[in-house]
Amino acid sequence: MTADGRPLTVVVVDDDALVRDGIAAILDGQPGITVIGRGSDGREAVSLCREMSPDVALLDIQMPRLDGLQALDEIKRSTPHVAVVMLTTFDAGPYIDQALRGGAVGFLLKNSTYEQLVAAVRSAP
Repeated sequence: MTADGRPLTVVVVDDDALVRDGIAAILDGQPGITVIGRGSDGREAVSLCREMSPDVALLDIQMPRLDGLQALDEIKRSTPHVAVVMLTTFDAGPYIDQALRGGAVGFLLKNSTYEQLVAAVRSAP
């Protein structure tokens, strides 16, 4: 839930449909969290954030058309209120540094636990 008592809204963007749908299902099953959009590339991430104005966007680092770091930059310029958490399959310091410098509020490995995923989303906004 947000500070004003409404459900926390989330978009999940990952080019791997199984990962994207799995994360969305986990989050949608949590009280006070609603997944309002799903996308498969960076361009869709930017569009979803502009159109749906979620509280949180979960973005994969490596995606087609526009990678997660480029999408982060566009999202922070066009919808700065959206809290962005980056997702990746590997732990790479330069990506973490670049994402945090670019305005991401967190960084989550795809092998994180269910509890870590939910905690990251709840603490993002």
